[in-house]
Amino acid sequence: MGLISEVLLLPFAPVRGAGWAIEQVYREAERIYYDPATVRAELARLEEELEAGEISEEEFDRREDELLDRLETALRSGETTGNGTT
Repeated sequence: MGLISEVLLLPFAPVRGAGWAIEQVYREAERIYYDPATVRAELARLEEELEAGEISEEEFDRREDELLDRLETALRSGETTGNGTT
């Protein structure tokens, strides 16, 4: 049965391959997005923007809350090491 189904599904191989590639890209993007080192670097840049007067206090608070939520999610998952690697 396995061989027959593989032969019948062979025309769909490019679609399955594309789906696999998309899944890999998504996983890597998510890993980078939730990496504690990345989030901390973004928090530092955000503080620099505030000190330089490039953003308002309200904008700073809003973006800081978003970044802290990401950091909390990353630390809760425990899947990353915090230095840019898993």
